[in-house]
Amino acid sequence: MELFVSEGNPHCLKVLAALEVTGVQCGVQFISHEEKVVPFLSRPALPALLLPSGKHLFSSNTICRYLFELNGQESSNQCNQWLEWEATVLQPVLLRALHIAVLQGKGSEVSSVLQGSLNVLDQSLCKANMTYLTGEAVSVADVVLWGALHPVLSDSSLTLGDHKSAKAWFDRVAAMRGCQSAAQKVLQGKGLEAMKGYMQKQPAPQSNQGRDTQPCNSNPTESEEGECVVSEKEMEAAVFTWRKDLNACSQETDKQHPIMPQESKRNVLITSALPYVNNVPHLGNIIGCVLSADVFSRYGRLRGWNVLYICGTDEYGTATENKAREEGLTPKQICDKYHAVHSSIYKWFQIGFDFFGRTTTEKQTQISQDIFWRLHKNGFLVEDTVEQLRCENCQRFLADRFVEGTCPHCSYPEARGDQCDKCGRLINAVELREPQCKVCRQTPVIRSSKHLFLDLPKLESQLEQWLERSTSSGDWTANAKQITRSWIRDGLKPRCITRDLQWGTPVPHPDFKDKVFYVWFDAPIGYLSITANYTNEWDKWWKNPHQVELYNFMAKDNVPFHSVVFPCSLLGAQDNYTLVNHLVATEYLNYEDTKFSKSRGVGVFGDMAMDTGIPSDVWRFYLLYVRPEGQDSAFSWADMALKNNSELLNNLGNFINRGGMFVTKFFGGCVPAMELQQEDKKLLAVVGWELQQYIQVMDKVKIRDGLKHVLNISRHGNQYIQVNEPWKKIKGGESERQRAGTVTGVSVNIACLLSVMLLPYMPAVSQTIRDQLNAPQSCINTMLQGPGTFVCALRAGHRIGTVSPLFQKLEADQIEALKKRFGGQQNSASTQPAAVPAAAVVAEVKAVVGSDPENAKQLAKAVAEQGDKVRALKSQKAEKDLITAEVSKLLDLKKQLALAEGKNPEPAPQKGKKK
Repeated sequence: MELFVSEGNPHCLKVLAALEVTGVQCGVQFISHEEKVVPFLSRPALPALLLPSGKHLFSSNTICRYLFELNGQESSNQCNQWLEWEATVLQPVLLRALHIAVLQGKGSEVSSVLQGSLNVLDQSLCKANMTYLTGEAVSVADVVLWGALHPVLSDSSLTLGDHKSAKAWFDRVAAMRGCQSAAQKVLQGKGLEAMKGYMQKQPAPQSNQGRDTQPCNSNPTESEEGECVVSEKEMEAAVFTWRKDLNACSQETDKQHPIMPQESKRNVLITSALPYVNNVPHLGNIIGCVLSADVFSRYGRLRGWNVLYICGTDEYGTATENKAREEGLTPKQICDKYHAVHSSIYKWFQIGFDFFGRTTTEKQTQISQDIFWRLHKNGFLVEDTVEQLRCENCQRFLADRFVEGTCPHCSYPEARGDQCDKCGRLINAVELREPQCKVCRQTPVIRSSKHLFLDLPKLESQLEQWLERSTSSGDWTANAKQITRSWIRDGLKPRCITRDLQWGTPVPHPDFKDKVFYVWFDAPIGYLSITANYTNEWDKWWKNPHQVELYNFMAKDNVPFHSVVFPCSLLGAQDNYTLVNHLVATEYLNYEDTKFSKSRGVGVFGDMAMDTGIPSDVWRFYLLYVRPEGQDSAFSWADMALKNNSELLNNLGNFINRGGMFVTKFFGGCVPAMELQQEDKKLLAVVGWELQQYIQVMDKVKIRDGLKHVLNISRHGNQYIQVNEPWKKIKGGESERQRAGTVTGVSVNIACLLSVMLLPYMPAVSQTIRDQLNAPQSCINTMLQGPGTFVCALRAGHRIGTVSPLFQKLEADQIEALKKRFGGQQNSASTQPAAVPAAAVVAEVKAVVGSDPENAKQLAKAVAEQGDKVRALKSQKAEKDLITAEVSKLLDLKKQLALAEGKNPEPAPQKGKKK
């Protein structure tokens, strides 16, 4: 890597300090302010970091964050909030302060400019009572803010008031050797004077830039917006764009299948993690994978990319066999049944797959076995005899996720057979203490079996080289990089790729003919086989890394298999496979204050959402609004109603409906002539800026942020209508009527733009808006081209269609009824034993003990359900008395189960409590 910086540039001070503090190995070149380093930028941009891949980073904060991540220090949410505050609030203020001090020599005026921002910093540090901004250790936020403030806070000639906490923090960071070294190299001991050459080349700042707001983790659209400041130049550019024509040669609106890579296009292959076929997806499953990928694929097509979106059901494995046994069906029948269930749910949610397939196909067998033989030929498979847990009661070896016990590392009592959810460590099932079969709750025994392993240590060097290129040049989410790095840091171990099962892809090796592939070896190969069932030329997508960009969407628990195990399989196969360029992982979506549970009737599952009477677009909107991007989030009925009624009904729907109704009521259904005044031009510039920001964040797969900019535009539009009052002006003289016409015409054109920006999020609503406006199809192919093109799509004289409200209010009693229905209470009167609350089962079975297998079966399910409830309470850190009471119920159930099975129930051993 090579870092390019210039003297006197405060942004270079930040990155050089980050480099010195982290100790990352990187060359440094000092060059002039005018020298161009990044070839595709029209003007010089420093600092710039040249990556090993040949790509450049040229945002100072991004470079700083990248250097800290290379050093193993991920940015926390709080850290990211400070970085955003520094970039959006502090920097505009600092630019004004430096302009005044360095170029105008008015150091006495700097205090009034910086006072608000320094107050925010000082109060935050004082309130948090921490050594540094995010805790007791230096973070990238400390280095970035220190570097930004160093030129003014280190100059004794500037009187900046009494900010004790901020000053103490600044001095602590400044005392670090790396920061001292960076300051000396960039400013040469000359202070503000060293910055004169740099500042002379910067544009004069706007007088009111920046707001002294607190960095916060607010939801999209909930922060108060100050008055936007735009320059004359920006307004002129917005008007110039407004007057452009729509794209004459529109793109194909109907996709031509099969979609294949094209020489002249950006070819984007999108996958969402294959949903497991043995259950119904809940809202968390939907937002974590298929819905997020759907939004991005729709957005990509609006951008003019050549997109293929592939998904399907993952159908092999133990879980399918067990589900089939429960329902009295064959595994094939259970797969057919639930594949149809998944397809129906996704269709209702308007998930626009190009192809939705499945893994139980001949193509899956062919491709999996081909990759297997290539790995075997290339020496990346090893044999070993392993000890496995076998349930004698179920007469089968237990898959990792069907074993539960105490973690050998952290003593968490509910660790799975492959991984502990509490400490995150990988586990071999035989290492668990007090293991239990999750199906029948019996204690399994250890048996030996010969298996094949993927030799991950042998592939580690290739993997690390590829990861360096992919994570530095692609858009990997922070959690994806962190999880992957932790796997690498712990050292890779051989990974078993075979299982003693019947339902799976058969292993073709003659010595292992009675085994199948482990689901995490062949499930990701499902992406390839599903594409092969879509087109015989599937290799043009999957063996074409130079022409195809691959995006993987998933929840964070799937990351290691997509970033380590599957890439190692493809690297070892040595067949020019397309590897992931952009790995997009969400955190978890919870339900209200607990977890989704089908057995306990808690939470909304896909098939249930269809029966609520709430349109699928409203579900899409809310799930995307609370999409768990930086941390876990929760679905809340009250919040869903609030967002529907405030953001959709009162903000977005109100604005779009008003503009259309004015055209119908005041102008006979035809868009009136528009004579733009300064206020209109300013609005066009503001809307154009929001559009540009929308494109920038969506290009980076910041889906929730994109929605924020959509709602910001409708807010600007509502304010514009409210200030101008066209319903009053239409009753006035000629000039006022003309003004009413301009405001109305501009408003319906903004509504047309919003219909395009909404299309990835709410496709049905988007189409309804365009139908009501009778908008030309070419608007879809114009608005999101380049950096954003807000043109006047509905010219004067354009006749619109019939306007009607887009959204309905969600009433309090309706929401309360839905909350009760999906809160676990609805099953109390059910005749299904598995749905009866555990406490009711305890009361019932005390009089029904014996060796009746039906009672035992009922109780086993009750034990499992009560165990889920206890785990949920522990994860929520509920009151100790409540947890104790529920644990008591669980122990009682276990005793009843032992009696029902004809055993003597012994008192459960008391586990030591943490002091």
